[in-house]
Amino acid sequence: MLLNYLCFMTKTEIKDARLQDAPVIRELALKIWPAAYGKILSTGQIEYMLNKYYSVEAICDQMTTLNYRFIILFDDAPGGFACYNKEKEGTHKLQKLYVDPEKQGAGYGKTLITEVMKRAVEEGSKELILNVNRFNKARYFYEKLGFNIIDEVDLEIGNGYLMEDYIMRKELTTQ
Repeated sequence: MLLNYLCFMTKTEIKDARLQDAPVIRELALKIWPAAYGKILSTGQIEYMLNKYYSVEAICDQMTTLNYRFIILFDDAPGGFACYNKEKEGTHKLQKLYVDPEKQGAGYGKTLITEVMKRAVEEGSKELILNVNRFNKARYFYEKLGFNIIDEVDLEIGNGYLMEDYIMRKELTTQ
């Protein structure tokens, strides 16, 4: 039975996103965000954040102005993405990590974050930090991977909306 399953699996591939990939990232976000946040954020806040942070223009701006690096995971089709940057000397920050709801639980999130951690170590970082909504079940995913809550923050993002986040940290090793 396992052999039959393995025969139908496709090759998972991670590629660096380019400006031309911004529409792919936007389409993934439009599919993923309502599933990820529908029970913890209002529809208005989800729409506001998608328009503010996930328009094609905003994604391109993040890639160029903020020097965010996006990676996209492919199986048979785009299945998720991550975004990270060097925050300061010795520290990288995971800005975004999202997996298509239909593909969650298959190891794609772990594959993406493992790639981010590998790249951060290669670039000299000793830690990876991230923000996660305090009510998002993804917090437990990060804890399983060795991240610890180090602080909490409330960030005003405009239009009367607030991001209520935990700041999490994981020490990186060179192994």
